Amino acid sequence: MTVEPALPWATRHLGLTLRHTDSALLEPDWRIDALVEPGLRRNPRRAHLLVSTVLGKHLPTDPHRVLDAGNRLGDLVRELLAGGGAPQPNRPVAAAVVLGFAETATGLGHTVAARIGARCYLHSTRRDVPTAETLAGFEEGHSHATSHLLQPMPAAIFHNDLPMVLVDDEISTGATALDAIRALHTQTPRSHYILASLVDMRTEADRRAFDTAAAELGARIDTVCLASGSTGLPAGLIDTVTALPEPELNPIADRTGACLRVELPWPQQVPEGGRHGFLDTDVAPFDAALTHAVAELTGVLTTLTDATDPRRPVIVIAHEELMYLPLRIAAALADSGIPTRYQTTTRSPAYVLDEAGYPLRRGFRFTAPELGEESPRFLYNARWPGTRPASDPILLVIIDRPADTEKLTAAGGLVDVLTASGADVLLAVLPDADPRTLADVRSDSTKTPPHARTAVSPSVDSLGREARHPIGFEVGPAALPGGERLPEPLYGPEFGSYARDEVAWLLTDLSGVALEADVAERERRIQAGVAHYAESLPVEYQPDAAYQELFERVLAESAERLALAVATVSELVISERGRDVVLVSLARAGTPVGVLMRRWLASRGIAVPHYAVSIVRDRGIDATALDYLARHHDPAQIVFVDGWTGKGAITRELTAALDAHHAAGGARFDPDLAVLADPGSCVRTYGTRDDFLIASACLNSTVSGLVSRTVLNAGLIGPGQFHGAKFYRELAGQDVSGHLLDTVGACFDRVRPLVDARVRDLRAADRTPTWAGWESVERVRAAYGISSVNFVKPGVGETTRVLLRRVPWRVLVRDPRAAEHAHIRLLAAARGVPVETVPDLAYACMGLIKEVKG
Repeated sequence: MTVEPALPWATRHLGLTLRHTDSALLEPDWRIDALVEPGLRRNPRRAHLLVSTVLGKHLPTDPHRVLDAGNRLGDLVRELLAGGGAPQPNRPVAAAVVLGFAETATGLGHTVAARIGARCYLHSTRRDVPTAETLAGFEEGHSHATSHLLQPMPAAIFHNDLPMVLVDDEISTGATALDAIRALHTQTPRSHYILASLVDMRTEADRRAFDTAAAELGARIDTVCLASGSTGLPAGLIDTVTALPEPELNPIADRTGACLRVELPWPQQVPEGGRHGFLDTDVAPFDAALTHAVAELTGVLTTLTDATDPRRPVIVIAHEELMYLPLRIAAALADSGIPTRYQTTTRSPAYVLDEAGYPLRRGFRFTAPELGEESPRFLYNARWPGTRPASDPILLVIIDRPADTEKLTAAGGLVDVLTASGADVLLAVLPDADPRTLADVRSDSTKTPPHARTAVSPSVDSLGREARHPIGFEVGPAALPGGERLPEPLYGPEFGSYARDEVAWLLTDLSGVALEADVAERERRIQAGVAHYAESLPVEYQPDAAYQELFERVLAESAERLALAVATVSELVISERGRDVVLVSLARAGTPVGVLMRRWLASRGIAVPHYAVSIVRDRGIDATALDYLARHHDPAQIVFVDGWTGKGAITRELTAALDAHHAAGGARFDPDLAVLADPGSCVRTYGTRDDFLIASACLNSTVSGLVSRTVLNAGLIGPGQFHGAKFYRELAGQDVSGHLLDTVGACFDRVRPLVDARVRDLRAADRTPTWAGWESVERVRAAYGISSVNFVKPGVGETTRVLLRRVPWRVLVRDPRAAEHAHIRLLAAARGVPVETVPDLAYACMGLIKEVKG
């Protein structure tokens, strides 16, 4: 057994010493020698490196130790802002803004900001984001990467006269902090600055420079730290370190590790960190989004467990400035019982030496993944500290979208060098918030008095252990700019039989209202113009045993074809709209399709939200639901989903309704509708244009989550409410909704080899809608003397609907023995509806509604 020496290697061999002077805390864990270890770096300006034991930068660290250090520092800041007294986390203090220094202190600064309840948190950045505006910049003298940019969006969130807290992991001379204060003071002068750090290693001369700067600016500058001390540097240290042998980086093992990728859900309007500012009103939606991200990761990690170690340890590796969110994820994983450590990559090269008593025992050098970045990046240690666990840890690497490039996995990239060392890597990609979206969302809130702001609140625990939610998070009722409150979504099993994470229903629950009417009487009132079809519901038709048996046979025969269509349209969507899409199905026919698309994408490691909304012919789409979506997501990411097209009435209704919504001042949504089958040639995003049977069309609510068709009745639905629907709990014994999903999903692996070619062919094809189906309907309407095209329902799906919930007149079929409409012939016989053969019919079949008015 090897015994670690009492003195650090750099002290024993080079004479580099760290001395403790004072500590704000009494426990020995917060002394200088417990907070930092001496390390080395080859830098002509500064050869020594203080390696923090509580920051999680170079050393894999218990995430709760990292948070505890930040919280204790925040308590010291809180005490100073409160004017003295014992630091108490819940004690009200004067509002403040917090600035964290990149790259090392971005997570520490955010932790301090969270602890004191800061009005705004911002960290400096070395990533020049072209869609953001730069408020100010400053230089860092001794750092390897010197330029700092400040890019709050909009700049107004940082324009105030509140006290500013500047947070860094260490103060060596304090020159960087003073440069930052001077740069910011020219933009927005303040009367009070506080410099907070884990350790303060300034000399007396450095401290006097702070007094001089304060007098020069006419401002108060205070400092707080967990511990203060000094660094003893031997003469010629820079030359000594330069003469050391070249370090060995990028170890290679006999075994090459595996890499699995997962897309983390994250709402576009919620900042993932403080690069563009993080407001106090962002805390609750951030925590709620974090809940779902943790739930997604926990689910994936369970698939990577070792049979000998069901709780395989994890090292969460954050990417440079993206520190706080991965830290919170690491803490949540640890709370769930997974052994977890946390650390980050860095731009700064350090000297690696595999010697006892030296903190940087191994290192990785890799290509910067961001486009346009040439300087290499580094990662140190990345192995479990202390006693080796039963199984090697999973390296959970969390990156944001700009780092998600081919350089990440190419030779010399981070994933390449880690897997070459034998490590198994789980790569988690996080969509970063668009600065322009943040600016738009915040432009009004910055004009609103802080006490008038309403923050949303998560409705689940911080680990997501109760539920995994389809929208990435659950929130309370959101507010419109005018102050009106938006309703909350409905979820199963309280509403509908789909699992809670399958769909969020943007509907009003009308389950207790008697809405069903006799089919014939209802049809008469609709055709007479005295009622709209969406104001009531038909009695749910429950087919007999023979029809149920037919459904089972149809599902078994068509499941693989359905799976291929689901996979094709899903891949087509993400290839043209990106991975950060939000599926919004048109309830109810579109909802099983949305659930299946979500399942397919999940099988590819892509987690997407899924909502169901109501659209009503001649009345448009639910405007309140659109407002809800715009409040919680980037409207450009919304993809509307339906099951199939007939003549294209809903396609036209959707386009017109979205145009009208935008003209009335609402958000702009993309009207491109994604469907499984487009026999009418009405859309450009589809799985197939064949008129084939989609099994979910065979039944009513029992194949659609036990949810009724949607209702828009002015006597029941008031302004600001979602359209309504009923949950038929009493039909649970006949429910086959989950059976449909599982049967089709079981075919995903069989169709997977066919999908890429199908998508390539579709992307290369001319998919411009021709509306040929509408022309065919017009011909049939004229030939049969029908007064309106609304009474002609083309295609297998629409014909089924006619037989299930309208008053059918007759059914037209192209081939009297075609398998795709065997169920239609059975339904027609049961209802005494004649079936006519029309060999040149453009669709497999058509249903004609009986005209009963007058």
